[in-house]
Amino acid sequence: MQIKKKTQQSLPGLKGNAFLVPNDNRIYSNTKKAKIARDILERYTGSPVDRFRKQIILTNFDYYVERFDNLCGDERYKGSAMRVVHSSKEDVSIIDFSIGSPTAALIIEILSVVEPKAVLLLGMCGGLHRSLKVGDFILPTAAIRDEGVSRHFMPSQVPALPTFKIQKFVSDIVVERGLDYRTGVIHTTDYRFWEFDDRFKANLYEERALAIDMETSTLFVAGFASKVPIGALLLVSDLPLQRGGIKTKKSAKAVFRKFTDLHLEIGIKSMSEIAVRGEHIRHYRW
Repeated sequence: MQIKKKTQQSLPGLKGNAFLVPNDNRIYSNTKKAKIARDILERYTGSPVDRFRKQIILTNFDYYVERFDNLCGDERYKGSAMRVVHSSKEDVSIIDFSIGSPTAALIIEILSVVEPKAVLLLGMCGGLHRSLKVGDFILPTAAIRDEGVSRHFMPSQVPALPTFKIQKFVSDIVVERGLDYRTGVIHTTDYRFWEFDDRFKANLYEERALAIDMETSTLFVAGFASKVPIGALLLVSDLPLQRGGIKTKKSAKAVFRKFTDLHLEIGIKSMSEIAVRGEHIRHYRW
């Protein structure tokens, strides 16, 4: 009874409700974990926490960070695992968090100590639908959780969804520029070289996912669990189900040269617009 009374006093929203149990494993409810998270964020990025802007772009690629720095950056840091550039002009920070679901979950969780207003993934994905071509933009409406990380944040039946208002901001910017984009479901996997697994590919055809990547569902679920508003604008970088469509070093360089600046400009504009308008981004309340 004493434990229950203490819990209800510390979290007034639970007072009198015997069926709700607080999750003390979240950074926003665990001061010790928050302290460690701040330390990890500074060590991994090399940047003091107070230098982060409230609008943050995530990327998997060092080239994006370099181009961001050239376009608008004024502070750059390199930590033990990641790189970050801040822009006071645009009121936006960009982080190269590397590749894969484990680091995606980590960066979202430790970024919660910054209490960002909006986070946007500028990622790349493999186009699965036959109508897609390299260079197309995809604004995910949801993601399939075929990775082993997000289950640590939310039960498997919880859908991986982006923060609606962030997606709306990005959509508006893309349309204003006279560009097109696709919406649909992204398949997120932690399975590398799936392109050579016929059974795996057969499942992709059955579920009719629009594209495939390695981070989106993790970011959406971990962001929801950590109270971090998160969206994504993905660029189709290859067409792995088509003959000769798997990404190579040569084709990757061509994609970077041709599409990176446009991808970045949309992301920067979206995040800076959110900063200027000062709107409430979260489309749900915790």
